Amino acid sequence: MSDAPRLHVESGRVVLSGAWTLAEMLPMLESLQAGLAGLSAAERHWDLVALTRLDSAAAVLLWRTWHGAWPARLDIGDVHRQVIARVAELPQEMPLLPVARVHLPEFLGRLLLKAAANLRGMIALYGQLLLDCRYLASHPRDIPWREFTANVYKAGMLALPVTALVGFLIGVTISYLSALQLKSFGADLFIVNILGISVIRELGPVLVAVLVAGRSGSAMTAQIGVMRVTEEIDALSTMGISRSIRVVLPKVVGLTVAMPLLVLWTSAVALLGGMLAALLQLDLSLVYFLDNLPRAVPVANLLIGLGKGLVFGFVIALVACHFGLHVKPNTESLSANTTSAVVTAITSVILVDAIFAIFTRQIGVPQL
Repeated sequence: MSDAPRLHVESGRVVLSGAWTLAEMLPMLESLQAGLAGLSAAERHWDLVALTRLDSAAAVLLWRTWHGAWPARLDIGDVHRQVIARVAELPQEMPLLPVARVHLPEFLGRLLLKAAANLRGMIALYGQLLLDCRYLASHPRDIPWREFTANVYKAGMLALPVTALVGFLIGVTISYLSALQLKSFGADLFIVNILGISVIRELGPVLVAVLVAGRSGSAMTAQIGVMRVTEEIDALSTMGISRSIRVVLPKVVGLTVAMPLLVLWTSAVALLGGMLAALLQLDLSLVYFLDNLPRAVPVANLLIGLGKGLVFGFVIALVACHFGLHVKPNTESLSANTTSAVVTAITSVILVDAIFAIFTRQIGVPQL
């Protein structure tokens, strides 16, 4: 038989008995609230001696009935009085959480310190790679050829379809938009110069770098991050295997080797798309385009484009591996570092491209 809560009112006296707990009150909560409504804590004598159990839910109900003040006449056991006393100590309204103010100097300072820490970590990783290369030069049997060729295949061969598609569309778009302007000025033949310089020197390397940063860079960070989460990196260290030689170095060297080839491939496909668009828009034959391309675009532009691809590949791989090694053993850190790796890699590529533009502004540009 359940010890149901009971409420009895007679001649200014309120008697509570039974078990006043949430489980016992739920079936008859409405009737209990109706019975307690209108009862004044000051004008009534409250007798709670017969209570067998009292929990915090019932204590809150009573305290609200008393309007936040102890009755003038109250008979209650010490244990039950302590339960109500704990409820009485609670604030009537929960205080609002303080809103953190964002101070611009503090925000910029934290951002700069974080960037400096990441730069320091990348420099340390680069130094470790140099030490690994010196070690492998004297121990050629330890060179991880299989890991190196696997990364060249993943970052290079598997990226050919998407880079070809994007490069072709970019070439068609540039040629089409340029043809509209050149045709109005009667300078149709300069489409070769515009398309060749823009694709081979600038758009080809930068376009491939952005695609590779989003594709291969994120994959490298995620792979190393998963190894951190599953403690495979720690297992390699326990077995005495260098994580930089087996994990980091093959990725950096593989992407550095694959990037110039991807740049050459994408630039060629983009020029093909541009030639087809010029043929349809300006009736410019493919033979004329191919004959004038070497004269309009000096070979120095091709070397600059390939050099950019080499540096871009190294930077993307170094950034991806740095953020992958800093993943903490949880999925939230994995996703955050993968996003940071892609954003940092693309930003670094743009900065490096600007540096290339400054130092090579006098090279490969035909003088009128």
